[in-house]
Amino acid sequence: MRAVGVTEFGGPEKLQVVELPEPETGPGQMRIRVHAAAVNPTDTVVRSGMRYRGTDVPPPPYVPGMDAAGVLEEIGEGVTTDLKVGDHVMAIVVPYGSYGAYSEQIVVPAESVARVPAGASDVEAATLPMNGLTTRLALDLLGLRPGQTLAVTGAAGAVGGYAVQLAKAEGLTVVADASPADEKLVAELGADVVLPRGEGFPAAVREAVPDGVDAVIDSALLNDLMVPAVRDGGTIATLRGYAGEAERGITFVPVWVREYAREQAKLDQLRRQAEEGAVTLRVARTFPAEQAAEAHRVLEAGGTRGRLVLEFRHRA
Repeated sequence: MRAVGVTEFGGPEKLQVVELPEPETGPGQMRIRVHAAAVNPTDTVVRSGMRYRGTDVPPPPYVPGMDAAGVLEEIGEGVTTDLKVGDHVMAIVVPYGSYGAYSEQIVVPAESVARVPAGASDVEAATLPMNGLTTRLALDLLGLRPGQTLAVTGAAGAVGGYAVQLAKAEGLTVVADASPADEKLVAELGADVVLPRGEGFPAAVREAVPDGVDAVIDSALLNDLMVPAVRDGGTIATLRGYAGEAERGITFVPVWVREYAREQAKLDQLRRQAEEGAVTLRVARTFPAEQAAEAHRVLEAGGTRGRLVLEFRHRA
């Protein structure tokens, strides 16, 4: 089968089509014929080799990708499910070595799979699993109650956009950042207060919420800069493992989505919320899988709203 990966770490130009053996479905697993794989910032960490720093490095190739959607091809022994072969499904993938979502076929734990939202294409569905579960885990770790206040950085992005929408679905008051060009988008996602993005955002939050917000989902990676925006004893959920120390009893909580990679009920809940319109699946642009290098260049240039998605056109 074809996959897209790197045989040596580096920039986008290192991505190439590679041939890999077809994966075999074991007990408790499902095999998916991938039609679409979302391109996420974490994929660049695999491509560049930063994913493997300080760890045992598996042999090449290295195939990125944490989001996939396509057709269910095989259900392994011991799996209890209402899904059947031929159904359109989406999955979260935790990549390692030659195992990643940028592949014509993947085998994943059954708990990592859910049905594609009704009315959504595979391309649209591929934008939901990893980013949706990241946001779901962040909100679960924060444990906010209806009526409490959440600040969201990077609100126009994939995680940030889901954070705004899922927080509103749980009755939270949301203060979000946006560039002038994104203010309308972030407001439409449901933010109660939209403030200018950047290093001035924390001070603006404190001005809008004098006592400080209860918590932050920091998808813009501001880290320590967000501390002034938070009330005493509040919490900041971080996305790249940041766990610094802050004054006033404020805690940083790193969010590692792999902890929810087998939380099938939560992935299925996201599917239902997409069907109900509580979550918006945003596709910025699609690329043939063999143009993954260009997709990575576009991603790293910044300014993408929604997700870039690779499409696999299967050979007869």
